[in-house]
Amino acid sequence: MGPASKTLPIKVSNPGKVFWPEEGYTKLDLVAFYRDVFPALRPYVNDRILTLERCPDGMSGACFYQKQKPESMPAGTPTKRIVNDRGSSSRKATDYVVGGSLATQLALANLGCIPIHVSGSRAKTFPKPDWICFDLDPQSGKFADAAKAGLFAKAVLDDLELVSFPKTSGSRGLHIFVPIRVGPEANEVLRFAEEFVARLAASYPKQLTVAHAIADRGARVYLDAFRNGSVQTVVSPFSVRRKPHAPVSTPLAWSEVKPSLDPSSFNIGNFSARLKKKDPWDDFFNSRQPLGPAVARLKRL
Repeated sequence: MGPASKTLPIKVSNPGKVFWPEEGYTKLDLVAFYRDVFPALRPYVNDRILTLERCPDGMSGACFYQKQKPESMPAGTPTKRIVNDRGSSSRKATDYVVGGSLATQLALANLGCIPIHVSGSRAKTFPKPDWICFDLDPQSGKFADAAKAGLFAKAVLDDLELVSFPKTSGSRGLHIFVPIRVGPEANEVLRFAEEFVARLAASYPKQLTVAHAIADRGARVYLDAFRNGSVQTVVSPFSVRRKPHAPVSTPLAWSEVKPSLDPSSFNIGNFSARLKKKDPWDDFFNSRQPLGPAVARLKRL
């Protein structure tokens, strides 16, 4: 991306701390990446409820998840209070950070939040999402298997007349997003997603699975529909991952979804070149579609 020395609107603590020892990328490099990519990132974090994954030592140390807004966040950081399910937390309610501003994003990166985990719902419309997410996780560890599974999924989504958008997970998997009109609550969207992946796995039992137990999955691709729960999250487009080479979860055109694709080829060291190309997701939010007709079509398959 651009030179890390360019002006930043925040003071970065320990800017020289190396987060990716093999490549030499520092905490300052991470913050500068998010500054530079933010115009592309903003539509996917704007008014979104965030769950924080804090990795204060980058690749060298442990990470931990945090839902409650850190006390050290800037004054005026937007939050969304959500009452917790009984028994799910010692807190009666959680004040989640709400994304959308550059100041918020850079403050999170300064706290060691490498990836960005976003909800399917915006804070103002919670718990009504405006996308469906399918997480295709190859148990073989090979992206090639996720790519093949993605093409199986696209064919069925096309049959349901649902426009879909793929992206690298930034790890070994593939994410498929389906933009929908706000209306159904998260539990309805989750039911549809579960039924979809169950039907898909039944059609390709040797390649795909919805088995909850890892031991039962073998080397198949696990189709995860649970990212669609009301407070469940998925890494956003343009999110960095805490993985070797600092890969970026990258929006793709379907024509790019090939077994030969190497997801780590999109990383913070070279992503500026990707940003100069046409964004394959530039029509994402203009493609919101009603879920009801697809639910009816799925029942007829």
